[in-house]
Amino acid sequence: MKLFRFFSPATFYPLAGRLTPWFAALAAATLLIGLYWGFFETPDRLGGTNPQKEYYRIIFIHVPAAWMSMWLYLVMAVYSAVGLVFNTRLSFMLARAAAPTGALFTFLALWTGALWGHPSWGTWWDWDPRLTSELILFFLYIGYLALHSAIDDPRRADRASALLAIVGLVMVPVIFWSVNCPDPNKCAALHQRSSMANMEPNILWSMLIMTFGLWMYSFVTIFMRVRNIILIREADTTWVKELVAPEQR
Repeated sequence: MKLFRFFSPATFYPLAGRLTPWFAALAAATLLIGLYWGFFETPDRLGGTNPQKEYYRIIFIHVPAAWMSMWLYLVMAVYSAVGLVFNTRLSFMLARAAAPTGALFTFLALWTGALWGHPSWGTWWDWDPRLTSELILFFLYIGYLALHSAIDDPRRADRASALLAIVGLVMVPVIFWSVNCPDPNKCAALHQRSSMANMEPNILWSMLIMTFGLWMYSFVTIFMRVRNIILIREADTTWVKELVAPEQR
């Protein structure tokens, strides 16, 4: 049961501080490797029925960002549910800390998708299910952050935004299904279907390394943000006063 002691903000705060540099080093190393591999060690064009030229390399940022946007929303919703069920303060704090990073990845997925779409489809945007569902996910992130900021009482803000996060979780399987729809006739869209099964290993590995790098980056930003949230929320506790006191001298 020693693991449960890390649900305490006082215990988690120093742990997050110790782990952050390690995650930062992993993120920097894997992102550099993934970017170099994807931009310089992969074919000049993406094969298929409609071969894409050099601009296809944007998938090494677009696809990992889209994956992480869904993953972090799932993480945020799970922490919100845990906080509501078990009334753990740290769960709400971690959910709040994950939201800005998730919103950033969702925006990055939309932005890089538009950069892909213009030369590939001849348009920056199309209201097809795959693009629209990702846009709705971005609005859910923004709505979560806005709702949390609009309520002065942190406890009420935690619970209200947690309910929104849980309700919005329905968008994650919708996005996944729209990209991995087994029947193209039932989900015709401008956005390509997932083609990982037929992807060249060199391209796939670069994409997976980039995804791992963004995952490590998420740990860094979430841990740094949650440490700040803990200091603000626990400002009146003895351990925070003792931690801050030497720095004020």
